[in-house]
Amino acid sequence: MALVEAFLEILKRPTIWAMIIGMIQFLGPVWIAFLVGIMVGWVWKPRWASLGNCKFEFSAPSSPAALVPSPVQGFGSTQSLDSCKAKVVSFGSCASDNAMGKEQIASVAVDDAVCSSSELGKEEGVLITYEDLERLCHLVERKDAGPPWKHVMDRSTQSMSYQAWQREPETGPPQYCSRTVYEDATPELVRDFFWDDEFRLKWDDMLIHASILEECPTTGTMMVHWIRKFPFFCSDREYIIGRRIWESGRSYYCVSKGVPCLSVPRRDKPRRVDLYYSSWYIQAVESRKGNGQLSACEVTLFHHEDMGIPWEIAKFGVRQGMWGTVKNIERGFRAYQKHRLSGAPISRHAFMAQFNTKLDPDYLKILEGEGEPSETQSQDLADEKPKRVNIPKLLIIGGAIAVACSLDRGLLTKTLIFGVARRFGNIGRRACPGAN
Repeated sequence: MALVEAFLEILKRPTIWAMIIGMIQFLGPVWIAFLVGIMVGWVWKPRWASLGNCKFEFSAPSSPAALVPSPVQGFGSTQSLDSCKAKVVSFGSCASDNAMGKEQIASVAVDDAVCSSSELGKEEGVLITYEDLERLCHLVERKDAGPPWKHVMDRSTQSMSYQAWQREPETGPPQYCSRTVYEDATPELVRDFFWDDEFRLKWDDMLIHASILEECPTTGTMMVHWIRKFPFFCSDREYIIGRRIWESGRSYYCVSKGVPCLSVPRRDKPRRVDLYYSSWYIQAVESRKGNGQLSACEVTLFHHEDMGIPWEIAKFGVRQGMWGTVKNIERGFRAYQKHRLSGAPISRHAFMAQFNTKLDPDYLKILEGEGEPSETQSQDLADEKPKRVNIPKLLIIGGAIAVACSLDRGLLTKTLIFGVARRFGNIGRRACPGAN
């Protein structure tokens, strides 16, 4: 009865504004209790809530080509594969498209258990093919017939400049393109940096395990295994990634994507990220110092993955955390420069980055000449304005809490988690310590 009387007292107030204020005061504690209940409920959710397939699917189904099974035993080396006697999806025949021979590989100690080239040659599949190269070339040349890119960021520091674009395909998660120019950097060192998972463990605070599952000593193709740690009570995420680099002069096409691995079983934890694509085009460019020297390095990145969450919330979080993440990557790269200048031995990952498939310039010309840019893609990307997503603040807060504490499928990236949290709770200082 007390609640009814209090409600009637609110309705008796003389003005509409007084009634609205009274309703807010009356219902405010209810909303707070509701949000706290969601958070507490998912933190202490019963075990049966995570079992089976009875879970909410917020995202579109992944591409069949991107579907992969899940993690290896433990976080250590890949010896559980029994020296690769298990029939893992392989790289196919490692054709001699590279001048580097097997003898060079044999002289280097292998830290993780990897398949020999002879075993790889017996398999039929190929992880990364020329179709993947063509796809990356068309993305670089803006000839992939996709939707237009929308400019979302243009920022710089004394040693680096950064631009970013985003687009939304008809199916699948949002896609991102970025162009980063590092001053006083070479394409070869940048290539090694992005491939060097051993050093990544030192600057990427979310990567807790990285190992090589397979490698081809002729083409440099690799299958690597990642496990990444996620905050806010989310389970860890696991990746099986195929990699390969093509070289044209001092330019590098680096393809990295999620691949199948039939011998590695899927488990509840860590959760496998099914759809993952992250590829770079690296080339030397003229420094903005105006000295006419090609002393800077440009990295064009194309990235998307299935986060398994509402995409509007994902886009909002990515924009909020993007710049801090970019600066963290540059700090890692500058540390890598010092590490290499010190004469320290290179890791197995960086060593394999030097085994590239050389491209015929005529082949590249054919790729660049295929098709014409669509009308939508002929727009000047730099002139496009970012479009803000208008989402009610209460919806974002509640959605972020529920998503962060509940979803176990897909990759909840660092920029999303800390972007949303930092926007409303000033939480993400460790992940993006230098973010403005």
